[in-house]
Amino acid sequence: MLSETCCDRAELWLWPGQALYVGPSLELDVHFGAVSCLALGLDGPFTVELQHGFRCRTRTALVPARVRHRIVAEGARMAFCYFDPASERERSCRRRMGGTAELATDHAYEDELARRAALLTGGAPLADVREWLDRAGPDGLGERRDPRVRRATAHMDGPHGRRVAAKDLAAEAGLSVSAFLRLFRAETGTTFRRYRMWARMLRVAELLETWPDLSTAAVEAGFASPSHFSSAFHAMFGLRPSTLFARHTVVRTVGPPEHEPALSSVRPLTRRN
Repeated sequence: MLSETCCDRAELWLWPGQALYVGPSLELDVHFGAVSCLALGLDGPFTVELQHGFRCRTRTALVPARVRHRIVAEGARMAFCYFDPASERERSCRRRMGGTAELATDHAYEDELARRAALLTGGAPLADVREWLDRAGPDGLGERRDPRVRRATAHMDGPHGRRVAAKDLAAEAGLSVSAFLRLFRAETGTTFRRYRMWARMLRVAELLETWPDLSTAAVEAGFASPSHFSSAFHAMFGLRPSTLFARHTVVRTVGPPEHEPALSSVRPLTRRN
């Protein structure tokens, strides 16, 4: 059983299109994900090792999607923020950093980000988490979405929306599929396909609060099986859900902006057989 000290707490916020983990270092092996990852050492620097042998010691690093890497933490706690690689938040975060296209480092506000991230565990208000994200990199999205996209995301976030097709939502919006997909990406900061994958993962987290096992939750959320969910999670983030299970991570699922400010659910993420 993990102790209840601040260093042991781990929390994961999940939105459609982004995620933020704050807690103990995950001690991952060499890996890559389908989304970009901003890594931040809360207690001090860490070392990033890229697959071709390049090493960099830094306090902040933005690792692009599909770049194989390993992070060796020196301190006990880390923050990992996952962005859609084509989102404005990812681009604005990169603009606030130095380094190269392969590895951006030294965020302009890294000390402030570390100080604020250390305060986010233990039930911090969602507004504080959003302020942290905007300091890392503003998303550039308006407060109000196009009503056609709001209707589409409402379908996708509903109990049966994880299986909805783009062509059906485009028809409802009165647009061609290509025009709908362009509008969807402009309004949400991520692609339709990836948003649907995020929505399914959020649904698994929501269902684990009351459903008896991961198998039921994964299938109900639109995955073919628990292994399909685990593989999809690993492909997205570069780690498996079991890594978070081991940390007794508290998961906070957050809906799209029009569904805020309330958190849709809060629960410890524990393994269910």
